[in-house]
Order: sequence, then structure tokens, then C-alpha cells
Amino acid sequence: MTFTNDQIHDFSLPKLEAVQLKRVSKHYFKIIALNKLIFYAVLFGLMFIAKRFIDGEYFQSVFWYIFIGLLAICLCDFFISLWAISKRKYAVREHDVIYAKGLLAHTITTVPISRIQHIEESRSWLSRQFNLSTLNIFTAGESGSDLSIKGLPQEEAKQINDFISAKVNGNSGLFTTS
Repeated sequence: MTFTNDQIHDFSLPKLEAVQLKRVSKHYFKIIALNKLIFYAVLFGLMFIAKRFIDGEYFQSVFWYIFIGLLAICLCDFFISLWAISKRKYAVREHDVIYAKGLLAHTITTVPISRIQHIEESRSWLSRQFNLSTLNIFTAGESGSDLSIKGLPQEEAKQINDFISAKVNGNSGLFTTS
């Protein structure tokens, strides 16, 4: 038996661009927004505590410049997060799971179902309030999840979990989306 390693021509490869990626739930932005607003409130609260207790003349004279600069950074961060949510998309196919995210560095992660060892669904307190879940997909040889899809509607996350679990366990489960 001889070893061969023939080149595959571009036209014979499946096109990832042809896959219809689905956006994560719009409610996921509410979770991101609440988390960011809590962080900003703590940050600005600490600034005002510092203004109250730091008597340095220089700090007092530049406080409002620092405040306006920090406010501008927070507003940019908030709107970039809003924009970034629209770039989070996923697809489940017969043999793999695809997840895309990112604005400047656009990342597309594809995990073959044949490599999946374990899948778990998790929900934070805030996610439960909006009926959302996170799917963590683990493959062999890694510590931590290889793919984490946040912001999925809970029912859909359960369907994906059941489908992948059935495939991993050798059953040919059917997957339907609502």
C-alpha cells in the first residue's frame, strides 16, 4: 500500500459561506447591557468616592475631564458591544457545529461532531430571567470548553444539546428548530 496525499481542488470543497448562520437571541443584548451598566455604575461610583475623599488640588481640577473621557470610553464600549452582538451567529449541521463572532477579528469556529466528547447547557441567574442558555461544547484533549455559544433560547439550546448528544452516542436524532 502506498501513501498518497492528493491535492483537493478549491471547487470540490464545501463552501462555508453557503451555510445559513443564525443569530443568537436578541434578548442576549439585554444581558450584556445590564452587565455593562452595572460595571459602569460601580466604576463611576468609585470615581465619585475618590473625588469626595481625595483632596489633591490637581485631582479635583482634572476630575471632570477624567469623567468625560471615561464616559466617552464607556459609551463607545456600549455601542461596540451592541454591534458585536449582531455578529454572533451559529449553525448546527449534520456533521459539525459552526460559531462566528467578532468585529475586527472575525472568528469562525467549526467543531466536528465526531470530535465532541461532552456537551453541557448552563444558565446564569440573569439568563434564566430572559429564558436563555449557553451551550459549552468540549472535545478531546482540551481543558475547558472548545466552543461556547451564549445567548441561545433555552428550548433551542435543549434541542441542539439533544441532537448532538444523540449523534455522539451513535443515535441518529432528528433536529428541528422552532
